[in-house]
Amino acid sequence: MNQNNLIIKEACVETVKEAILAEKQGADRIELCYRLEYDGLTPAKNIIEKSIKSLSIPIKVMIRPRKGNFIYNEKEIMEMESKIEMCKNIGITEVVFGLLKSDKNIDYISTERLVKKAYPMSVTFHKAIDITSDILNSIEKLVPISGITSILSSGGEKTAYHGKERMKEIINRFRNRFNVIVAGSITESNLAEIHNFIGAKEYHGRKIVGNLIYD
Repeated sequence: MNQNNLIIKEACVETVKEAILAEKQGADRIELCYRLEYDGLTPAKNIIEKSIKSLSIPIKVMIRPRKGNFIYNEKEIMEMESKIEMCKNIGITEVVFGLLKSDKNIDYISTERLVKKAYPMSVTFHKAIDITSDILNSIEKLVPISGITSILSSGGEKTAYHGKERMKEIINRFRNRFNVIVAGSITESNLAEIHNFIGAKEYHGRKIVGNLIYD
């Protein structure tokens, strides 16, 4: 855990080199993705395996079969199940996903299905939560799904800064049930300001420990 007010910095990366550099620069945890220009897809098996071997900090893996919305058909859900099983078999302890219905509510049936598939891995429900029409109610309905341990959100806004009031509300309401991870354009340079207002325990960002530039 980072010594800066004992907060956890989760760095979002897409290569092994970025993951290694993020840890070196102070990341406490990695979210491993592919194609971040699409907000993250599931990375290849060999990237996950190399990351496990190269890092000493925890790794989460994104489970997302394609770019675009978070409304998935049966074939896509089966693909997600396959990737979850892969992660479980190679030693990952937490995966990240989010599923919605066409009415912008959470697809609770499919979510629970994937959470059961992931067990005993933990699950983070990602920023798909921000698209729902009522974030607080949506999170409330996730409470009974015990495998979901974390919620990643920017409070329904594009950035954590603009969603800071709602994020405080989410944390105050759900702090005893979920690890609420604040996300949305959080960088090394603005983290302190955002943290001083929100007071969360965990933050997530592509540049949360600075630019991941390597030689």
